[in-house]
Amino acid sequence: MYDKLECRCIICNEPKAEGIFIMSEFICDDCESEMVHTDAADAKYHFFIHQLKQIWVQKNA
Repeated sequence: MYDKLECRCIICNEPKAEGIFIMSEFICDDCESEMVHTDAADAKYHFFIHQLKQIWVQKNA
């Protein structure tokens, strides 16, 4: 279905081979792990939320 070698992470924008798809958008394993372990008080948390919102914006565009 998807060629893993050409998947670009919606969070870090890097091409990665392993990760998950959410509504046809790819999130690499590294970013997924970092998101899961990031505290809501951490500044990086808001960055992740912003990047994830792009999934819904692209879907509804």
